[in-house]
Amino acid sequence: MAGRKNIPETVKLILWGKASGRCEYEGCNHPLWKDDLTKAEFNSAYIAHIIAASPDGPRGDTILSPQLEIDESNLMLMCDPHHRLIDKHDVGGHPVERLREMKRLHEERIELQTGVDRDRRSYLLIYSPPVGDHALTVDPKHCALGMVPDFYPASNAPLLLSQTNSMSNERSSRYWEQESEALESAWAVHVEPKKRANLLHHVSVFALAPQPLLVKLGFMLSDLTHCRVHQPIREPKGWKWREESEEKDDYIVERPSADQKGPPALVLGTTNRVEDDRVHEVLPDARIWRVTVEHPHSDFLQTESQLSEFRGIIRPLLDEIKDQYGGGTAIHVFPAAAAAICVELGRCIQPRAIPTLEVYDQSRAGERFLHALTVGRAGTSL
Repeated sequence: MAGRKNIPETVKLILWGKASGRCEYEGCNHPLWKDDLTKAEFNSAYIAHIIAASPDGPRGDTILSPQLEIDESNLMLMCDPHHRLIDKHDVGGHPVERLREMKRLHEERIELQTGVDRDRRSYLLIYSPPVGDHALTVDPKHCALGMVPDFYPASNAPLLLSQTNSMSNERSSRYWEQESEALESAWAVHVEPKKRANLLHHVSVFALAPQPLLVKLGFMLSDLTHCRVHQPIREPKGWKWREESEEKDDYIVERPSADQKGPPALVLGTTNRVEDDRVHEVLPDARIWRVTVEHPHSDFLQTESQLSEFRGIIRPLLDEIKDQYGGGTAIHVFPAAAAAICVELGRCIQPRAIPTLEVYDQSRAGERFLHALTVGRAGTSL
């Protein structure tokens, strides 16, 4: 019986390139050029055969085994545990068709991600400050998956703005002051240097925070022209916008009567309905503009076009309020909206036209709104 053939170096290099040096077993993606613990760099890859190199091996075939022994289409790059799994411990659970599908999906994903043009690079900007004793976790890996195939991370290190461990209760005035200052400090450290160096050609925003802080973040992002704001979606869980659908809730804009007097209030009610009496509990004579939907709920925002439609509504609505009151009047904002909508509201502020938004937050006890932050020209030290 002839000895086993050596796989040519050219075939190995092609396989390494197609697999991007990662294990091709479904869900693994483990980097095979370094040790997780020590970070030492060395080759820990195994080259596994889909159809065994010999007829009596795992998934062997009298005809195909010799034909495909050194054929790249029959080879997979794998880590040691998964190589042993498919060839020793669970051969029956890994038929040829299943392994071929693993290889196809892995290599198609690598080709898609690495084939993106340089102008599709985008910096991940992550903001998820702790709320009380709870940390709001935003996984950079999930964020990166939410970007592709339109963009891919410009750097392995995301712009992390969550640099505080506030001891204050999130409903206290001290909490808002601390978190606001922490956000500005993190921005100065992580964003401003790249902005001054003209590196931020595009930014992908992943933010999960109390709504007033999201509005403030949006205001800080407003002069970064090319931003894409993402929304955390529950089902399926992740940050990837869903495919566009014709079945969606349209925005509803409600306006106050012309004969009313009082300060302007803007209610965003896409996750919950905010009734007038809750606003008047804080501002008794407020004139209320409202952006809502017929059936407000927490998963209302699903597609990027819905966020674009919100921008198209909120900008002229802010101008409408400004025209009635003049450019120096603050607008009182009562949000019950998705994270991305709050960020986009902040991005729509034009300081010369609308100097400030007075943003309120819902208290835990009794759902009463309390003033949280002043956002705009007078509400930031930047």
